Amino acid sequence: MPSVSRRYPTGRSPFERPSGAADDELRAPVVLMVSGGADSTALLVLAATSALDIDDGRGCARIARERLHVLHINHQLRGLDADEDEEFVRGLAAEYGIPCTVERIDVAAAAAATGDNVENAGREARYAAAAKLANELSEQFGTPRSAARICTAHTANDRAETFFMNAIRGSGASGLSSIPRRRNRIVRPLLDRTHDELCEYLRMRGIVWREDDTNRDTRYLRAYVRHEVLPVVERRNPRTVASIASTCDILSDEDAYLGALASRLMHDLTRKQERGIIALDAARLAASEVALARRAVRSALLMVEAEARLEARHINRVLELVSAGAGSVTLPMGIDVRVEHGLLFLRARSADASRVAAWLEVPGRLELASGKVLSARLVAVEHGADPVELARSHAGEWGQSSVLLDAAACGIDGTLGGRLWVDTPHPGDLVCPLGMHGQSKKLADLLNETQLPLADRSRVPIVRTDIRGSVVWVGGIRIDERAKCTPHTCYLLELNLLQASDFEE
Repeated sequence: MPSVSRRYPTGRSPFERPSGAADDELRAPVVLMVSGGADSTALLVLAATSALDIDDGRGCARIARERLHVLHINHQLRGLDADEDEEFVRGLAAEYGIPCTVERIDVAAAAAATGDNVENAGREARYAAAAKLANELSEQFGTPRSAARICTAHTANDRAETFFMNAIRGSGASGLSSIPRRRNRIVRPLLDRTHDELCEYLRMRGIVWREDDTNRDTRYLRAYVRHEVLPVVERRNPRTVASIASTCDILSDEDAYLGALASRLMHDLTRKQERGIIALDAARLAASEVALARRAVRSALLMVEAEARLEARHINRVLELVSAGAGSVTLPMGIDVRVEHGLLFLRARSADASRVAAWLEVPGRLELASGKVLSARLVAVEHGADPVELARSHAGEWGQSSVLLDAAACGIDGTLGGRLWVDTPHPGDLVCPLGMHGQSKKLADLLNETQLPLADRSRVPIVRTDIRGSVVWVGGIRIDERAKCTPHTCYLLELNLLQASDFEE
């Protein structure tokens, strides 16, 4: 566990509610992420003595001192230098009367455990610690978590460097928008200032800061861009940083607009969604503008697996399958992608394997993770036979493990066949259980009456006419009144839910 220590240099409790303050935004905590470098040192000094825009609706304004709280992360990567950075930040926070929290995290060990690189592991650790502290302080301040602010010291230089880094790796508009001014509670009030401006600001006030020698190690991509790429570009245009900042703002605005359009497209395309599984209308996706289609695919992939590291080639491969109308591919994090019967299915590796979501061909069979097999076949009603009596006697012999339904009522052509959609129960599902004379009932209530264990209820195979169609059979439990055989039934649809060993080879 990381060690945590806090100091409150002043005798005043920062948790006292200011008299007359009615707006949570003006009372909520503001966490300053301070490493001890020039930029974050300037952030601390400016927050304590000047006006900053922390995106709380007031524009550039002074922040009440009792709202401020410094957070320093000791990554334990640089030995004595890291410890001296920690003491420097403690002393600086105390000088300005701001409470300080220090967390020591073995970032190298965290990176090794996850297989990530040290840079990413350090960033994840910093933001996780900041979110945790902001939540704790919000509770102590008595303000909503959403009203808290986490301030980082990113500058226009950082934004330009990130722009080049993402361009080198390969990125779309979202990546080239670089560092956003705000993401949820995280705000970057120094994004319009350059590193040199902040250094000059500190020098004019006689304030020192700490230097991290690893920032010059060009084995890291950011350091390479900072010391090898930007200086070359700035020789051609000294205002490169400012120019890129303007470009990032334009790209960010356009990215937000396209993102909103893609979100609406996703809503229109989605045919089924549950944990770890999404089905999209492949035909409509193929007909969409490619700029929106790319975004919709990326959004859907991240919905099923939020940690997936997606590249342009992955998105393009999915769109190739959609264009072809068939095929499958496995993407990072084991995401299974396949196009079949006009739908694009995305399934996370972590999706519960026992929760089925697939087509059942008629005739055909579908193997379930439970070890059972769901099968379907068609039988023509012989002349003079009574379909209702056939279904009744069949049920008497097999119970609910095998049922006879009216093929036409299930949307199946008796001579050509078809397909049924099989998945698991969803909130709001309604059925018309046989014997209730057409009255509807919540599927959840029907399952409750079976006295099945709760975990088993969520895995009962539900057979539907289509991906959004009505239920025809609650597998092994009850058929739907609308699918029952009548005297006019011409073709019987036989559905079986049996152990694999019960099927004849």
